[in-house]
Amino acid sequence: MKYIYYPGCSLEGTALEYNLSTRAVLAALGADLSDLEDWTCCGASAAEASSRLLSLVLAARNLALAERSGEEGGVLIPCSACYLNLRRVGEQVRQEPDLKQKINEALAEEDLRYEGGLAVRHLLEVLVVDFGPERTAERVTRPLKGVKVAPYYGCQALRPYATFDDPQMPRSMEPLIEALGAEVHPWSLGAKCCGAALMNTKREVALELTGALLEGAEGADCIVTVCPMCQMNLEAYQDTLSRQRGRDLHLSILYLPQLMGLAFGLPEEDLHLDMNLALYPALKARLNI
Repeated sequence: MKYIYYPGCSLEGTALEYNLSTRAVLAALGADLSDLEDWTCCGASAAEASSRLLSLVLAARNLALAERSGEEGGVLIPCSACYLNLRRVGEQVRQEPDLKQKINEALAEEDLRYEGGLAVRHLLEVLVVDFGPERTAERVTRPLKGVKVAPYYGCQALRPYATFDDPQMPRSMEPLIEALGAEVHPWSLGAKCCGAALMNTKREVALELTGALLEGAEGADCIVTVCPMCQMNLEAYQDTLSRQRGRDLHLSILYLPQLMGLAFGLPEEDLHLDMNLALYPALKARLNI
């Protein structure tokens, strides 16, 4: 299966381990990735606050480049925020046809044009729908027996565009985790917000949300994420939250492709667990790594 790969800024910076493990796992599953040439930032969550049209043009520019490349397959995006921004362009153009002309007037400065003919897909959708638990299980060489995993979806992979799972009570990741030989930690917080960018603007609110997730995952060996912002929030504030709440809230946090890569027996240089901020001896011992 072929895909046009858009990593986004986080995956070439703070979430480099997400980028590398995603590429390694997709290659192991037989996916054919074409890197999008000359891609730029999608606008993240800041651009829309400055200008709605700017936020759409930034995302549309990347889609126009993908269309011009002539590569087969839809645009595959691991970062949930990037996915949401690029997906939003097509949805809003369909609701407001005049918007397409405005976007293309801006893109004409680079001799680009957005047509909207390519599918925009989150990594989780590709893993669940295109490969699924059966093909995943076929690739497993080191079953993760006895490892309890709390699947965390975050907000943006499924809201507002819920194409492959229930946005409030998602369950699509569970069969993949079980296909790896691991156990699913029973909880109902997989779609609850971690606070995302509020950690910079309303820190007390974000800490409350992130703390609730870490408390809800107690009893699990790790939380698994599909979003670099969620990963950072869940990893970086465990010391602070443990002090605030008077209980040990330290827990290993992995990206889903890292967990899959461990079960696939991929080498450390493909998974870069050394770059995770929260990876503790208890999980390492259980994984024998």
